[in-house]
Amino acid sequence: LAQKVKARGIEFGLWFEPEMVSPDSELYRSHSDWCIHVPDRPRTESRNQLVLDFSRSEVRDAIYARIATILQEVPITYVKWDMNRHLTELGSLRLDATQQQETAHRFVLGLYEIMDRFNQEFPHILFEGCSGGGGRFDPGILAYMPQIWTSDNSDAISRLRIQYGTSLAYPLSTMAAHVSAVPNHQVGRTTPLRTRGHVACTGAFGYELDLGTLTEAEKSEVCSQIEFYKTIRPLLISGDLYRLKSPYESQEAAWMIVSEDRHEALVTHVTVLNEPNAPARRLKLQGLSSEIKYRVRADGDSYTVSGDVLMHQGLFVPQAKTDFESIQWLVQAL
Repeated sequence: LAQKVKARGIEFGLWFEPEMVSPDSELYRSHSDWCIHVPDRPRTESRNQLVLDFSRSEVRDAIYARIATILQEVPITYVKWDMNRHLTELGSLRLDATQQQETAHRFVLGLYEIMDRFNQEFPHILFEGCSGGGGRFDPGILAYMPQIWTSDNSDAISRLRIQYGTSLAYPLSTMAAHVSAVPNHQVGRTTPLRTRGHVACTGAFGYELDLGTLTEAEKSEVCSQIEFYKTIRPLLISGDLYRLKSPYESQEAAWMIVSEDRHEALVTHVTVLNEPNAPARRLKLQGLSSEIKYRVRADGDSYTVSGDVLMHQGLFVPQAKTDFESIQWLVQAL
């Protein structure tokens, strides 16, 4: 399968969940002491799984060997590393009684160690972290997994708040953000493909849907979204984020990303719930140069204006016709 995918010019990835073990498995039957547990106490299962004790080097070595074999034999360039349960009955047979309270911390250090080994042997592979959605976010893990699945809730409107909050602590390039199917699997909401694309391109962009269910018009829009994202990807990686409207304070959200030299910016506005006879709205931009003339483009229209005007008078926001509408402006120095 991987070879066929590669032959079509597409990179191939796999989804792993290697920190777990099922009691009904050869690994557990051979090494029932390898899971996190307290001797002589019941072991709580979640999703029919227990948690492997990554604080123990022999456990990490065994898991590393199995995964490394796959990565060596298959042309894989992306790994989603998932972890979907809490640590319960915190105890490790590796530690004495005075160190048992260190189990959770040592578990994380063990995870860092095994991920460092994977990065050393497979530098061409992108590892994306995930845990019940955004539970894997941690500044330390970014040294090994530069991209984290931000939340299992991929609804575009829910993501306004999720990504607003996440970006307070983490770079945009670390936030995996995908266009997902509608009605959304988590909240049942239907939002326009355009809005889903605008919200998702604020992070590490992707798609979480069955392309075979899309209309020809939707497929064309997906292609356009991907091509546009490729052009603004450097801006996303190295630009500065400015929050213009908080989704926590009103029925709209807006933000902009500005290049380091202030020659380019991407501005996004999303209407959450529309209102009749809403007042005219303007977005006063930030981070531009007041001395530079900029070309502003949105939906096929363009005009030239100074950075001073954009920051003091702002962009006019067209009146939304329905809920969940969005608009994006590309601002480039002349």
